[in-house]
Amino acid sequence: MAAVAAAAFGLGSIWSPAGPGVPAEQKIATVDLAKVFEKYYKTVRSTLALKQEASDMQKERKDMVDAEQKEEDEWQKLIDKAEDQAVSAEERARSKTAATEKLREVKSAGQTIQEYDRASAARLREKERQRRDEIVKEIRSVLDADAKAGGYTLVLDVSGESANMAPLVLFSSGVNDLTDSLINELNAAAPPLPADDKEAKDAKRAK
Repeated sequence: MAAVAAAAFGLGSIWSPAGPGVPAEQKIATVDLAKVFEKYYKTVRSTLALKQEASDMQKERKDMVDAEQKEEDEWQKLIDKAEDQAVSAEERARSKTAATEKLREVKSAGQTIQEYDRASAARLREKERQRRDEIVKEIRSVLDADAKAGGYTLVLDVSGESANMAPLVLFSSGVNDLTDSLINELNAAAPPLPADDKEAKDAKRAK
């Protein structure tokens, strides 16, 4: 999910709590919103949850594929029997009719899998979008409050890129950078990590 942070924050935008008509004397801060998004504990948890959902979907899909394979195996047996000269013509005819019906079932199972793939992918994308938007809204709310409290008239996103993928902020001394303080503030309310939540712990140590 961290990979979509740039799109979520609208890279290239300049945020100013002062709104239109910013005064000539400005107090400017910077923030790496992509990093904040990536390191926020809710992003980490959301990413893990989405991975688990994707894993569950794969298991369900595997069951469907296994069922389809079983149908196909049965169809092949009927085809073999329909072509077996060792059995009676009447038996071969019955097997041929059954094979035709079984083939319809095989094709139907294949179509069901295709529809499941489309629906599950769309459902996962929508959940990811919703969770991303919620997290972005929370981060922006805290950033707004911090910027106003600090008396900043302008906050630049140093992770922003232009349409041709060039950095928008070409240089920053790092003075008045709010990135780390914002990450710490957001993660201050993080609940204890489960003992086996290695990925979340690694992300927390890397902040």
